[in-house]
Amino acid sequence: MSDQNQWQNAAWGAPLGGAPSSGGPSAGQGQAAPAQPAASQPAAPGAAPQATSQPQAQANPCGYGAPQPRPSYAGQPQGAYAAQAQAQPAAAYAVPAQSVPAQQPKRRGWIVGLAAVLTVLILGVATIGSCTSVFTSSMGAFSYESPSWADTVTGDTVGIINISGTIQYDGTTSSPEGLKSQLDAAEQNPHIKAVVLRVNSGGGVATAGEEMSTYIRDFSKPVVVSSASINASAAYMISSQADYIFTDKTTSIGSIGVIMSVTDLSGLYEKLGISVENITSADAKDSGAGNRPLTEEERAWYQDQVDQINEVFINFVAEGRDMPVEEVRALATGLTFTGMDAVENGLADELGTLETAVAKACELAGIADADTVYLQSSTSDLSRLLDIMGTEDSLDVSGTLKELENRVGLE
Repeated sequence: MSDQNQWQNAAWGAPLGGAPSSGGPSAGQGQAAPAQPAASQPAAPGAAPQATSQPQAQANPCGYGAPQPRPSYAGQPQGAYAAQAQAQPAAAYAVPAQSVPAQQPKRRGWIVGLAAVLTVLILGVATIGSCTSVFTSSMGAFSYESPSWADTVTGDTVGIINISGTIQYDGTTSSPEGLKSQLDAAEQNPHIKAVVLRVNSGGGVATAGEEMSTYIRDFSKPVVVSSASINASAAYMISSQADYIFTDKTTSIGSIGVIMSVTDLSGLYEKLGISVENITSADAKDSGAGNRPLTEEERAWYQDQVDQINEVFINFVAEGRDMPVEEVRALATGLTFTGMDAVENGLADELGTLETAVAKACELAGIADADTVYLQSSTSDLSRLLDIMGTEDSLDVSGTLKELENRVGLE
């Protein structure tokens, strides 16, 4: 047998225990399959052939491995698929893993959906809160509702009203409608002998401060002010109408004056390439639009308004503190004073705490002692949330827009 035939029998599987083939078909095998070329690169000339496609058949060392009859289909010519399978290298016995597309990351659509739902809910609650605040503000001045504290008050009592944050029209006790609602309730309740205003505010809208000052001035029962960290501008205008003012040593108090801001964004618009054309009924109608500077005539006009409002402020303080107008005018620098200086210059009466103010209220009411109750609107937790979300302070957008419009406030 030639070396070539021996190699073929070894490579393509001679029958176990059988004699090597001479190149023709073996007995009982039928027609042998033609030799298939190896899948590897051709061997170099003269090199010994290597069995790379199938493992060589090993002789049975025990002698009982007589050749078994082969089925008839074994002698049939192999198709292309079988030939290709035989031509695979030894490593092909391990079935290669099928190419599986990389698993796509889980879609986070539900997160986006949840965020959208929450956004809608927040905007809805804010809208309802704004509507609730407007409705409360509209009805507060025309209807009387018994507050939650009315049923709990028995015996001599001093009512405490908080005035904190910005003085504005928001329905709270820091607004004209909210303050008047509580003052009216205290006026009609025989157990409320006096009121203490706990003030912690830097001021706010001039008109709101004027209205609240009028309500305090016209209240028939004693009113005492307890100043917290700050009692300035419109808040001090309100405080000046009380019967007595307490302040701490470190309280910032006073700031008698008025400010009006007109924003000019024309320089920014020019840099951004933004052109704004105002169609107005009069030349000065767009003076506060913010896209052009004021003319000298417009500036003088606004200055005159500020001076008039400042005179109203000074007269309120002079009347409420029983001070000469010129003396108050000298203090109307727009600056605050410490509590100690305010006692010296007459803007406050005495240094003291909230408890000191309550004791003074009892004294002015002619009673030895009294319970205390905070006078505030009766609101559920949901209503309080709606009120908070309905205020301008809760929406940064409102604050941003206010910077782009005229603002008139006391400072």
